[in-house]
Amino acid sequence: MPRPQAHAPAAGPWSVQAVAELMAMPFMQLVARAQAVHAEHWPQGDVELASLLSVKTGGCPEDCGYCPQSAHHDTGVEAGKLMELDSVLEAARTAQAAGAARFCMGAAWRAPKDRDIEKVAALVKGVKDLGLQTCVTLGMLEKHQARALREAGLDYYNHNLDSAPDFYNEIIGTRTYQDRLDTLSNVREAGISVCCGGIVGMGETREQRAGLLVELANLNPPPESVPINQLVRVEGTPLAGAEPVDPFEVVRVVAAARILMPRSRVRLSAGRRELGDGIQALCFLAGANSIFYGDKLLVTGNPEADGDRALMARLDLPVARPGSGPAPLSEPAGTA
Repeated sequence: MPRPQAHAPAAGPWSVQAVAELMAMPFMQLVARAQAVHAEHWPQGDVELASLLSVKTGGCPEDCGYCPQSAHHDTGVEAGKLMELDSVLEAARTAQAAGAARFCMGAAWRAPKDRDIEKVAALVKGVKDLGLQTCVTLGMLEKHQARALREAGLDYYNHNLDSAPDFYNEIIGTRTYQDRLDTLSNVREAGISVCCGGIVGMGETREQRAGLLVELANLNPPPESVPINQLVRVEGTPLAGAEPVDPFEVVRVVAAARILMPRSRVRLSAGRRELGDGIQALCFLAGANSIFYGDKLLVTGNPEADGDRALMARLDLPVARPGSGPAPLSEPAGTA
């Protein structure tokens, strides 16, 4: 399967002030600017469908304030063992039959042991053999573990920064920001593409949202996939009572992400159900071109596949082919 196309050199380094000013533009002007960037770099206007399966749920020793899988929070999620290969492949075939091009597997670990990596590598190889792009999120990785996953055929590794550095300690106390950056570096060094984004609505300011986007855009190269999550407030987590974010702020984040990272897939991820069809349409207009697709997103609900397809049909959005990427750098398309 084709590898994602190489990125252009980073346009940054971006500053937090510059991005905060960008996000403060009049809403319609910001969306129009983002749409122009999107049309230039993604002239097909297609949307990538990705499916996510929790292959090891609950019992995570991290204390992330948003996460129902943390062992620190009483959310009713019980710790489970890693799923068997046959069960994972059955789920992958179902996702593929429903139109998903990428199959993501998540395990609630702080950091996998080498014996865990051996088992996950078998899952990756099995899913890859089905003709799907593969992605896993397993927590922190050492260099040799990243190399083992790459040798098994892993296409993407998801490891989110979650927030800006100056807000991070408000939500997580068991893992440092540098830990996350180190894992991203190990993944890059192994030759695996990066899926990395964050969460909107945890009590952060707009400037701190800008700070997150600056961290992502100034990675060299930026992530190939940038998931934008809206906080899903789960009873039993410290953020269960967080004030709901204005949905137009999610659109602003998507638009800014598109402008800062024009050749990345910007993905609507957790919290998409709460956005509604109209806000999702604005997100697509602002440059979102990937969604988590299907009936489950780890342990929280996600719009069902039929509803997703119906929405894309109403918006005349084509489904991306497996392995499709942005317009070649040598052949710019559209008008900036």
